[in-house]
Amino acid sequence: MAHVPTATQQNPSRKAKERDPVAMGGRDAAYNRAASHNYFLTDRWECGVALRGTEVKSIRQGKANLKDAYGLVKDGEAFLLNAHIGAFSHGNVMNHEETRTRKLLLHKDELRKLTIKTKEKGFTLIPTRLYFKGGRVKCELALARGKQDWDKRETERKREADKETRAAIARSQRA
Repeated sequence: MAHVPTATQQNPSRKAKERDPVAMGGRDAAYNRAASHNYFLTDRWECGVALRGTEVKSIRQGKANLKDAYGLVKDGEAFLLNAHIGAFSHGNVMNHEETRTRKLLLHKDELRKLTIKTKEKGFTLIPTRLYFKGGRVKCELALARGKQDWDKRETERKREADKETRAAIARSQRA
């Protein structure tokens, strides 16, 4: 005999649709748009972030900003500096500091690789996005080399040429 849900029971699939896409991991909580403009991004690593409860709740509300943030490897540990996570609206006196240094959680072999690569001249670690995965906050770190002004102009020229090419193809397909 099939079970028929009553009016008081909630349909679990409907509840999942109503939930915030950031909390479900369907959308990034924070994205560093300036990173790809200011840097050549090469290798990327996914790492956990050691956070306090009010920080996680603020990230779920979309109050995270990675624009001026960067990563640092020191004494065999990785840290995230200058990442701004706004104060939690319902927090009390135990609310977190907004730009505190946060520890990044990586495996030892990944830390060893990061240490070697960041000691090369011109390379730094830049966080590109914050997102939820399995209920935990993850940070994507990218190994980056800074762009000069002429590099930025060249990237913009390529982007415009690609855009014009796509537009021309779309016009020819419509005709």
